[in-house]
Amino acid sequence: MPIADFPGERSWGYDGVLPFAPAAAYGTPDDLKRLVDRAHELGLAVHLDVVFNHFGPDGCYLHAYAPQFFRVGSHTPWGAAIDFDRPDVRAYFIACAVQWLGEYRFDGLRLDAIHAIPSTEFLLDFEREVRSALPADRHIQLVVENDANDSRLLSRFDAQWNDDFHHAVHVMLTGEATTYYGSFADDPIRHLARVMAEGFAFQGEVASFSGEPRGRPSSDLAPTRFVNCLQNHDQIGNRLFGDRLLALADPAAVRVAVALLLLNPQIPLLFMGEEFGSRTPFLYFTDHHEELAQAVREGRAREFAHVDPCGETRLFDPNAAETFNASKPDAGEDGAEWSAFYRRLIALRRDRVVPHLDTCRSIGAVALGSSAVRACWHLSGGTLTLLANFGDEAVGDRPPEGAEIFALGEAERRPDGLLLGARSFRALLS
Repeated sequence: MPIADFPGERSWGYDGVLPFAPAAAYGTPDDLKRLVDRAHELGLAVHLDVVFNHFGPDGCYLHAYAPQFFRVGSHTPWGAAIDFDRPDVRAYFIACAVQWLGEYRFDGLRLDAIHAIPSTEFLLDFEREVRSALPADRHIQLVVENDANDSRLLSRFDAQWNDDFHHAVHVMLTGEATTYYGSFADDPIRHLARVMAEGFAFQGEVASFSGEPRGRPSSDLAPTRFVNCLQNHDQIGNRLFGDRLLALADPAAVRVAVALLLLNPQIPLLFMGEEFGSRTPFLYFTDHHEELAQAVREGRAREFAHVDPCGETRLFDPNAAETFNASKPDAGEDGAEWSAFYRRLIALRRDRVVPHLDTCRSIGAVALGSSAVRACWHLSGGTLTLLANFGDEAVGDRPPEGAEIFALGEAERRPDGLLLGARSFRALLS
């Protein structure tokens, strides 16, 4: 999550106002450099979340000494709109990115909410200028969050956070159908099958939540262009009570989802704590001055009025230190079991899937009834087949091909095919 400096001691990071400065609440610039260096010593790449689509609501004084930085008469949910048509504004954000990648030696950036940046020209200039400003031997990755699912940008950027995977699986596991989940509630397993085969679930079709077309064709893109998750800060923290997935769904079904996440060739993302089965909430927290804090409280009360008519949002004051403390992940009694489960799957991915990602391509995916999916990919080492049944009833499929490399739950091989048991998963290589 972002670390640009912000007023106060607590923040998700999206209220940053000094994009070039590491947050003083976390330490010094040299502390950050040592952290990145130590990660590299351990063989870990480090990506940084950066916010270039807006500034935080408190502590930004660009309006006072550089009003031309903003577009007159144009506003966003975060305030005055940044004027990305100006060359000096573009140069500002390009220089910021180059600083993080060059001076601090981050290995990649995740660009927050680029759908809120109205200039595609700026985004393409940004990608080109940032890469050209760094030594040719630096391998950096530029990943975007783009709710518009504009696949054209993925010819230049390395990957995109794929909310479609999260939403389809979440609806399968929880049955939720409110807000944007409603766009997936008609047939979540069909949406998931398309995600597995082609990347995006919506490629120009109308999404019922917005009533507008969403996305562009993505079937020509490599699986590694898509970053999938079961949980992240937005999907947990923007819930009324900050519920993690294990607080909402059957743990056996969650295990099936984790196996699908970690063994399919698309890129998996884990949210802090899920690797040891944390059930503690992750809440929205801030450290604003009282006037702004009250505005945030009232804004969130309005946001959740449709699900919180009794005003229960007051249970969690975003500005209270207790809310921040309650959000720290903590393993439950089964934490060691979950950790071992994740470690096993990550090791299997490292050994059997990752070596073949450069040449991987989808062969297709199909829904099996209303609760299961079969997805296949061609790897340089053969064909990877994943079978996932999230439901509480067995599902039949054709005879499986290949040797089983991972199994979860019950399955019965029959002369005429495979009976995949409830809450079960199979991975095969042929």
